[in-house]
Amino acid sequence: MDNNLYKRKAEIFKALSNPVRLEIIDLLTSGEKCVCEIVEQLNYEQPHISKSLNKLKEVGLIQDRKEGLNVYYSLKICCMGDFFNCLNKIINQEK
Repeated sequence: MDNNLYKRKAEIFKALSNPVRLEIIDLLTSGEKCVCEIVEQLNYEQPHISKSLNKLKEVGLIQDRKEGLNVYYSLKICCMGDFFNCLNKIINQEK
């Protein structure tokens, strides 16, 4: 067994254990967003969003690109949308 693999997985799941970060991932499943769009749509303070974005980027779930003064974020792992859709279906079935 590769212990590093499980440590890496744990880091990713730890990053996903925050509701704000989950909302960000869910929002990014519909495509790339500017930080200003994320702040506007999620209604959290900009520093809180930035901290969450940095954590998600740190573990490799999202990526960013700069265009002028704007920073745009997108999912780096293409299967995150499928994973969230699957998870949503499971949760909705429990209701």
